[in-house]
Amino acid sequence: MIVRTLEEITDTERDVKTEHWRSKRIVLAGDGVGFSLHETVLDAGSINDFWYANHIEAVWVIEGEGELTDKDNGVTYQLGPGSVYVLNGHEHHQLRPRTRMRTVCVFNPPVTGREVHDENGVYPLIVEPAPDGLGTTAEAS
Repeated sequence: MIVRTLEEITDTERDVKTEHWRSKRIVLAGDGVGFSLHETVLDAGSINDFWYANHIEAVWVIEGEGELTDKDNGVTYQLGPGSVYVLNGHEHHQLRPRTRMRTVCVFNPPVTGREVHDENGVYPLIVEPAPDGLGTTAEAS
């Protein structure tokens, strides 16, 4: 069983801060559960280009409003509390929060927490041994 709080993650290596967003990685690949779980807060007025070429990401908007643009087809979606989007086709996308947005994100395969977005917004694929040593846990960009 894993029990964690956001408070105990704050200001640790699981708390990743960038110019436009902050992501607290609650569950990571090393936990061996097959997915990672993050709380990500994005700054109002920021423009965020992402492309998870190696992951499926599901995002649930808890607070705030903004828009999500699928850069592969130009379709824009309005987001607010209760909105969910799933990037099941590895879509290039842009997230533009109008207000501060707080989200809960799930990645499969799970991320390790060591990934950094490259110039295309992609996380590299990182593979690490599962905690029980019986397999591996893959991570993508």
